[in-house]
Amino acid sequence: MKIGVSSYSFHQAVEAGRMNTYEIVDAAARLGFAAIDFAVLLGDDPLQEMCARLGRQAHDAGLEVSNYAVAADFLNNDLDAEVARVQGEVENAVRLGARTFRHDGAWGLPKDGGARTFWQALPRIAEGCRRVTEYAAARGIRTMVENHGTFLQESLRLEALVAAVDHTNFGLLVDMGNFLCADEAPEQAVGRLAPYAFHAHAKDFLYKPCMVRSPGRGWFSTRAGAHLRGTVIGHGVVPIEGALRVLRAAGYDGALAIEFEGMEPCEEAIALGKENLQRMLEA
Repeated sequence: MKIGVSSYSFHQAVEAGRMNTYEIVDAAARLGFAAIDFAVLLGDDPLQEMCARLGRQAHDAGLEVSNYAVAADFLNNDLDAEVARVQGEVENAVRLGARTFRHDGAWGLPKDGGARTFWQALPRIAEGCRRVTEYAAARGIRTMVENHGTFLQESLRLEALVAAVDHTNFGLLVDMGNFLCADEAPEQAVGRLAPYAFHAHAKDFLYKPCMVRSPGRGWFSTRAGAHLRGTVIGHGVVPIEGALRVLRAAGYDGALAIEFEGMEPCEEAIALGKENLQRMLEA
């Protein structure tokens, strides 16, 4: 596996004004990453122009653009309009030169009460994902959803979505840390979903059980009320080495992107996380 980094890992520096979105590419190359994901692109330039420029910049820096990620919700938006919007984002993935494209499926049950359970909502989510992947397949891009957002996060739901979409161009972005947000053991979840992985994220969290009060700023609650805080790869509780072994055993050999969401200064945290992840891959 080649080690990449998500542009979102530098979000802290961009928001603080220490770096702009274009400088993320330079930073990733300087730190020795082989690939870069793009997500949550901030800046004043039109998005299409930004994607084209970032794609050229990454190519010139010797970085593979391994993924482009956008938000989406096929339950709480008009389905036809949301599918059309996300299909338009596929074109931005093309401009970036990305190999894969990650979009969300849904963030929660529909507000109009049209479905009361995930299983009732599943056919509509699957329809949106299928229509997007059919469009993207013609553009040479594979599409995915991620274990992301608590509603569509645990492995059983994601496996059910893959089965419902039933298209060879559709798979999953397996984020080995995010399963904790739905209170699921990452090693078990990665074991279930590794056969469907088109892309993977390495992420680590500090953890406090739900029996204690929230530690405060920087922490967030899981679906069952435990507490998480993003941290440096190797400093938290996510069994990253075990997840890597499972992915390898399933035949995954794509990019493994660090996604840092912690409170530590991101530039230092990303560099240290890369060192730790490299040692894990070499073990």
